[in-house]
Amino acid sequence: MSISFLDPAPVTRHLRAKAASHLLVSAVCHLNVFDVLVNGPLSSTQLQERIQLKRRPAMVLFPSLCAMDLIKYNDQQNLELTELGSLLSKSDPANLIGYVGLEKDDPGVLQMTEWLKHDGPRDISRGLSYVKDEYADSPMDEPEAARFFTMALAGRARYLSPIVARNITGRKGHFLDIAGGTGYYTYEWLLANPGSTATILDRPEVLKVAREILMSFRKAEEVKNRVTFLPGDMLMDDLPAADIILAASLFHDWPEEVCEPLAKKFAAAVNPGGELWVHDAFLNDTADGPLAVTDYSAMLFLATKGRAYSRKEYRKWLADAGLFPSDKNIPTLMDYGLISAMKKS
Repeated sequence: MSISFLDPAPVTRHLRAKAASHLLVSAVCHLNVFDVLVNGPLSSTQLQERIQLKRRPAMVLFPSLCAMDLIKYNDQQNLELTELGSLLSKSDPANLIGYVGLEKDDPGVLQMTEWLKHDGPRDISRGLSYVKDEYADSPMDEPEAARFFTMALAGRARYLSPIVARNITGRKGHFLDIAGGTGYYTYEWLLANPGSTATILDRPEVLKVAREILMSFRKAEEVKNRVTFLPGDMLMDDLPAADIILAASLFHDWPEEVCEPLAKKFAAAVNPGGELWVHDAFLNDTADGPLAVTDYSAMLFLATKGRAYSRKEYRKWLADAGLFPSDKNIPTLMDYGLISAMKKS
């Protein structure tokens, strides 16, 4: 019997749209993207150079403006203004720059502009939100911050985890949930695979919350003796070998230069014949949407060192790591989906 789930995506889309709104105002009033493009199409690299952005902010901004139908890639794969985007250039007598400019001094817009121009906060001594940073201690090692953020994500994980578990390969073996947070994805997978065991790897303070959640999990008695909580740092520590590895909402916290070696590290921990699964929100392979994911990418940009990535980008990392990516795209809910890659036996 099939199980249907209400998709909460409308709620998260409204929340994430705030960051994208700030991105739009910044593009119009502080970066002058549209006045640059009014002179003719530019490659993404040329536009990036003209408005003096590094790669990560450019790969947050350009897909977002494409998804808003303000710029687009032409047949030569150069970026150009759409008819709608032309209304944001001074060359159009009926332009909307003044109207958009009513928000140009909004604190959120100014923060977005600072981060776009500097690829993060100007003052790096503050560190970054909930991501471990070389310039500051990880907030996830502070009990209150770790509990707050882990519980803030608990509702999302609790809702998505049964769907994710149902779509990941079922087998007898060992499951490794890297940066597993609440543990819900592990608990649900273990319920679906009674002969299997699992390890949740995360910061010690996060694992304290995961243990508490397990005690109140709907079928804790069927799971608790089959799960190990492993304190650790996925960036620095060795990983235990596993038949199934899950990286859920993980890569998007990190820049490309971290994601590529992480994929190799994860792949090395996969047992022969095993699989690495990624659950995340994916950009189009053409880097021009969808809007819900570009909005999410704008939000991630302000809270992490990463952004949203396309399936094409993930599959390249996984293939370069020696795995064999599947071409199957599995949607879940809330604009997320699953992809996987296998290790040869």
